[in-house]
Amino acid sequence: MSKNKQFAILGLGRFGQSIAKTLVDNGCDVLCVDKNIDAVNEMSKYASNVTRADVADVHAMSALGLNNFDVVIIAIGENMEAGIMATLIAKEMGVQNVITKAKNEIQKSILQKVGADRVVLPEKDMGIRIATSLITSNIIDFISLSDKFTIAEIEPRKEWIDISLKKSNIRAEHRLNVVAIKRNNDIIVSPKAEEIIQKDDILVIIGTITDIQKTK
Repeated sequence: MSKNKQFAILGLGRFGQSIAKTLVDNGCDVLCVDKNIDAVNEMSKYASNVTRADVADVHAMSALGLNNFDVVIIAIGENMEAGIMATLIAKEMGVQNVITKAKNEIQKSILQKVGADRVVLPEKDMGIRIATSLITSNIIDFISLSDKFTIAEIEPRKEWIDISLKKSNIRAEHRLNVVAIKRNNDIIVSPKAEEIIQKDDILVIIGTITDIQKTK
């Protein structure tokens, strides 16, 4: 995401703080909000724009001016009612992109119905991430795009090295699309079929988790 975008993080538990710190570390403009004074004081060590407010209260939310933010991340998982209310209020205020944390699939379904643009299940996503990395040794990192498709960074198999993408038959044999190649400090976006795969390359691919696992 662009550093010029305005972000608001509602809820400063471990999940909310990790997102806020990452955004702040990358130079983003971030508003951090929680009703717990201890969480607010802790976050104040890392971010300059931190405030105390009840995000389930419409008047408190209105005072925050959330409609001025490009992305509002509602990082409340334990209090289902507060998460739902905050999502509803944010959407009613006109926030275009509301990302909400859910604790389980039931919460996810409800949050989607009340207007959340994206719902994340941190524990489930992390579990999938760890399990996949354990059973697929050549996966460096991956991001789930949906229940089926994933974008991943992988090391090239030995038989792919020193031959072109076309000759490697990655797409035909493994049903994977190479969307970029990380090479040293450079990134080759949409590499041509004639691009030669080098030993230390990192391939950025899109495919199903099952197909990606077969590349190990």
